[in-house]
Amino acid sequence: MITTSAASLACQAAVAHAGALGIRINVAVTDASGTLAAFLRMPNAFLHSIDIAIDKAYTAASFGFPTSQWGGVIGDDELLRIGLNQRQRLVLFGGGLPVVTDGQRIGGIGVSGGSAEQDEACARAGLQALGLD
Repeated sequence: MITTSAASLACQAAVAHAGALGIRINVAVTDASGTLAAFLRMPNAFLHSIDIAIDKAYTAASFGFPTSQWGGVIGDDELLRIGLNQRQRLVLFGGGLPVVTDGQRIGGIGVSGGSAEQDEACARAGLQALGLD
């Protein structure tokens, strides 16, 4: 399982990367069950991004792949796209990554506040701080 100190370190690294990019983010880390383990909000980060970051981490933890990959999973299936968009807490755009160590999914990290690409880069910085990627 992900430890409190590891979850906190990942959040801090994501925030540091966001600072280097000149953006303000919210970052969340969950355990493997999707339960919130750590959260940080940069001053003046978007308020709506709080729940989005948490839900990105939840989605990545529960499915085990980056939230940016949902487009490929859905493809041209319009009914699937419509149906999935109605699911609470399911995020279908970038910024959420699973936390995996030794082939075992132990959580998820979600970032919201920048573009999908910037959010994912910040989440990846969080993983890299843990020696994961």
